[in-house]
Parts: sequence; structure tokens; C-alpha cells
Amino acid sequence: MTSRAVQKEEWRGKIGRMTQEEMEAFLREGIVCRLGCLDEEGWPYVVPVWFHYADGGFYIIPRERSQWAAYLERDGRCFLSIDDPRPPLRKVLVRGLAEVVERPNVGGRWVEIARQMSYRYLGEHGPDYLVPTLNEPRWLFFVRPLKITTWQGVDWHRRYKHYEW
Repeated sequence: MTSRAVQKEEWRGKIGRMTQEEMEAFLREGIVCRLGCLDEEGWPYVVPVWFHYADGGFYIIPRERSQWAAYLERDGRCFLSIDDPRPPLRKVLVRGLAEVVERPNVGGRWVEIARQMSYRYLGEHGPDYLVPTLNEPRWLFFVRPLKITTWQGVDWHRRYKHYEW
């Protein structure tokens, strides 16, 4: 390939699965996760949530009255979609089981995790949001991944291609 052709394709970014290091760096960014679970009638229920990736899984902190927390408590099967639609189009998809770490409480283990998340999502103003709400009970869930799929770059996986570019 000529250097001009290579430059022409640079906009696609690195294509393929992320390494563990690339995935962990991506998950440290302030990208909102979409969590899918099953409601009381078995219908899919999807909600945007903040998350914290640590200990090989994902911590999620719903408010006490979040309906979807009750759904997760009843049936821990869930799916997480974490993606950035801006090039180079990165995504992490997680099939997992949500486990209750803490039932709704004030001052539990969730506080330190929420503090870290508040900085990641809101920067220096994270505490301005979090501190006034620390008297509101929250759950702490841990989503243990059963399967993680990653992708990066602007191209299709070869299994979808019927031709070469």
C-alpha cells in the first residue's frame, strides 16, 4: 500500500478486538453504560447508568427506589452496552449476572465507589453533585461478566463481509 493509501485509511483507527489494556483504558473514560435487565413481566428494560469497572466486573449504584434495582434483585441476568459512537467506534458488550452487594443504605461501601464515579463522569464538580445526596439510600450491585465482547475501529468484522475492500 502506498503511504497515501495508508493515510487515507488512518481515520478507521485500529480495527478489531481490544486488548485487556485497551478495554480497561476505555472503561476508565466517562462513558455512560446502558444496562438491560428483565422487568416483572419478562420484558427487556434498558436504562442508562454510571458504572465502575474493578475487581473483574462492574459496580452499579441505583437509588433505593429505582425500579430496575428490584428487577436485578429478582433476576440478575443482565447485559451492559458501553460504547462511544465517535470514531474510532469503540464498544464493550457484557453478558453478566448482577449480584446484590448492599441493599439500600446510607454510608455503605457504595459511597467510595460513587465518589470515584462522580469524578469520572463530572470532573472536579463530581462532589458538588454527590455530597448533597449522600443521605439518599442506594443499592450496590456487582455485575460479574459471563462474556465480554469488545470492538474498535471503523470496519466490519470479517464474518460480516462478503467481499474485501
